[in-house]
Amino acid sequence: METVAATLDEIAAEDPANIPAPPTFATAAEERAYRRQRVAAGYRTLARFGLDEGIAGHITARDPEHPDSFWTAPFGAYFGKVRARDLIRVDGDGTIVEGTGRLNRAAFAIHSSIHRARPDVIGAVHAHGLHGKTFSSLHRTLAPLTQDSCAFYGSHALFADYTGVVFDPAEGRRIAETLGNGKAVILANHGHLTVGQTVDSAIWWFVTMERSFQSELIARAAGEPVVLDHETARATAEVVGREDVGWFAFQPIWERISSEQPDLAE
Repeated sequence: METVAATLDEIAAEDPANIPAPPTFATAAEERAYRRQRVAAGYRTLARFGLDEGIAGHITARDPEHPDSFWTAPFGAYFGKVRARDLIRVDGDGTIVEGTGRLNRAAFAIHSSIHRARPDVIGAVHAHGLHGKTFSSLHRTLAPLTQDSCAFYGSHALFADYTGVVFDPAEGRRIAETLGNGKAVILANHGHLTVGQTVDSAIWWFVTMERSFQSELIARAAGEPVVLDHETARATAEVVGREDVGWFAFQPIWERISSEQPDLAE
């Protein structure tokens, strides 16, 4: 196993996969437009993959010019029809400063705390996917069973204290504390939440984490799965769990969603 881990460390350092870097922008307006389009695409991705659940769930993107505020969809909007122009901008006090519509108070309680605690976080995603909420009832973290699940090895946590729908900012702060410097947190008896240094990566982490939950649930129902050892899981995480990899992994989904539903960018 030491040889395998050493090889993976070398791959992580050399990056033979030739992963491109996320784009940079000349102006805040250009970056804002990009982030808003990705938020809209994120909502539509959740709808496409069946990860929406009525009014439950939210995606946020920090504003590049006003970093104490974020963009999100109005509360009650159908995920599969969200457009960039539909989004509202919410400040640190929970006031809608741009756009019209209702604010999801649970989204504000959680996301405002995370954006405040993590200046590096640009995007955050939470929804009630079937396998995510099912796995969350086990009160355990993901095991490194597959290459994909290793993206979260050492980079996610369990928030085990479910007390009901999150409206209290104090509980949002506790969730942010549990998340720490990781990319995801499992909310016990609730679902999961992912964050990223781009909106794209935050969406990808959510989708692939949902699938990793599904994979582990199936594996444990079928028998006793073999868990990867620490060194192999750690070295694999350094390859598949990188932020640029998360950003790049979302691009095929963006291409599909944006080509099939170009109105999302409006």
